[in-house]
Amino acid sequence: MPATGRSYDLVIRDAIRHGEHEAVVVDRGPGAAADGVFNVWLEDGGWAQLGAVVDEGPGTVTRIVLGAKPVDGLRAGQRASWSGVYYEGPGDAGHEAEEVSIPTTAGPTPAWVVRSAEGEGSRWAIHIHGLGSRRAGTLRGVDAATRRRLTSLVVSYRNDREGPVTGSGRPTLGATETDDVRAALRYALDCGARSFTLFGWSMGAAIALQLAADAEFRSLVDALVLDSPVIDWNATINANCARAGLPSWFGVFAQPWLRVGALARLAGLEASVPLDRFDWIHRADELSVPILILHGVRDSSVPFALSARLAELRPDLVRLERFDSEHTMTWNSDRERWQRAVVEWLDSLGVSG
Repeated sequence: MPATGRSYDLVIRDAIRHGEHEAVVVDRGPGAAADGVFNVWLEDGGWAQLGAVVDEGPGTVTRIVLGAKPVDGLRAGQRASWSGVYYEGPGDAGHEAEEVSIPTTAGPTPAWVVRSAEGEGSRWAIHIHGLGSRRAGTLRGVDAATRRRLTSLVVSYRNDREGPVTGSGRPTLGATETDDVRAALRYALDCGARSFTLFGWSMGAAIALQLAADAEFRSLVDALVLDSPVIDWNATINANCARAGLPSWFGVFAQPWLRVGALARLAGLEASVPLDRFDWIHRADELSVPILILHGVRDSSVPFALSARLAELRPDLVRLERFDSEHTMTWNSDRERWQRAVVEWLDSLGVSG
């Protein structure tokens, strides 16, 4: 489907004081009682970063407010959207950024350049968001990159609600989006980059894996940091059928509409999706760079078992960090551990700007 806006299906039941802190009472929706830090995006345009659960009632959860940018103040009755996307922009994450435009075959795509305190070096981190998300979602990983003195390029791509709209506006599961991120790497090379660490989230990880195997960049990519990665689209489609209450094998009926050019065009796609190209279980022997995978064991969208299997197949290259979290919520569930795991792993490889 084309990318759509947020669904404001969560209701703030009350805004109260809890000791020295402001707190909100929200409906007990999916994830609302999970450990960690999250954000609720308000329908009026504001947001509130939420921390620890301090009280639970029948059907509600009370959480501490860690930071907020409400348009009119937090109050009962506001509709909100629960999210792991913690920051709205680089400034909220404590980073100064330059807004740049990257030329692609689909049109210009916006991106942020975040430099470390030491300035712009020759080793860059490319941060690639996932399906249905935006570039702000990857800001959760930028701090780890700046700690290693990497220059970060936080990218967008076609049909993600920030990049250009092409065709019917439908995503192609990374098949065409990879071209836009490929253009971002070329942009970084023109700016002085000489090597890359790719940070990919969900479908962004699928894109990162394609680029690491690309003849143009294979010698330039030194490491991959993959959060909740799509390692095999066929298995992921089946998992999402099960998530939707269908038999998992029902995904076999969807695959021809992606693989076959004529059917893909009827479905409104720009081009067919070569699903086998994204199957890294069968392509495991082609991997050539160190990979850190951070994945939640409760991921109902992209099977954790795929990451575990890839780690078994390539223990020489793949390190797997397990989190008790849902899809792309690993950082949110334990951000200190997430940061520590990434920074220490990059240190072990000698990755530094």
